[in-house]
Amino acid sequence: MRALPLALGLALLASPLAAQAVSDPIAAAVASDQRPTADRGRDAARKPAEVLAFAGVRTGWKVGEYMPGAGYFTRVLARAVGPRGWVLAYQPTEIVRMRPAFLSEIQAAAAEPGMENVHVVSEPTPAFAAPEPLDLVFTVQNLHDLYGPFASDGTGEAWLTAAYRSLKPGGVLLVVDHHALPGTGLSGAGRLHRIDAEAAKTAIMAAGFVLEAESDLLANADDPRTAGVFDPSIRGRTSQFMLRFRKPV
Repeated sequence: MRALPLALGLALLASPLAAQAVSDPIAAAVASDQRPTADRGRDAARKPAEVLAFAGVRTGWKVGEYMPGAGYFTRVLARAVGPRGWVLAYQPTEIVRMRPAFLSEIQAAAAEPGMENVHVVSEPTPAFAAPEPLDLVFTVQNLHDLYGPFASDGTGEAWLTAAYRSLKPGGVLLVVDHHALPGTGLSGAGRLHRIDAEAAKTAIMAAGFVLEAESDLLANADDPRTAGVFDPSIRGRTSQFMLRFRKPV
C-alpha cells in the first residue's frame, strides 16, 4: 500500500471542513425542488451539501452507493454528477431479504424525474461491482451492518475488497457511520448499530485504502454512544464520524 507523503497526509487530516467548498452543482442538487419534502426536512441534520463536498463529488463522476436506503443521498448524488455521470444504487440482497421494501423504495426513487442516471442493482454484498471503474464508493450509516447479524462472517472484508477493486486508481471511498464508544471495536455493530471509528479505520486500511481526511461535521457531544441508534432518546441525533479514503494510484 502506498502511503501519502507525510506532510501532505498531516495537512489533509488537519484541514477543517470549511476548506471543502460546496460546488455549484452540489448546491443546486441539494436545492432542487424535485427532491421530496421529507428529504429536504432532514437536510439540517444530515448536511448533504457538506458531505458531498467532503467526498469531493464532481460533475461527470461515476458513483457506487452501497445500501442507499430509500434514496436520500441518491437523489442528491444523481443531480450533482449530472447526465454525464451516473449512480449505481447497490441494494444488497441480504438486507432486502430482511425488508423487501428497501428494494421497492430505491426503485421508486430511481423512477423519479431527474433520476435518469440512477441504476439500481440488488446482488449479494461480496459481489459489489460496477460496469466501469468508479470515481467514488459512497456509504452512509452502513459499515456497521457488515459486521452485524445480517452479515455472515467475512462480509465486511469481502465488501471492502470489492469496493477497492471497483474504484479507479485514485478513487475515493467515503464512509459515514454512528460513533460507538472508543475502544469497543465491532462489539456494538449488531445491538447498537454503531462502530468504533478506530476499528473502522483499521478494517478499511487493511483492504489497501489510505486514510486521507476525517471530519467531525456530524459529531454530537450530547450522544452518550451507549443507546441503540433507533432509541427514541437519540434517533436522528446520533454522533457520527466521516472518513475519506483513497485508492492509491
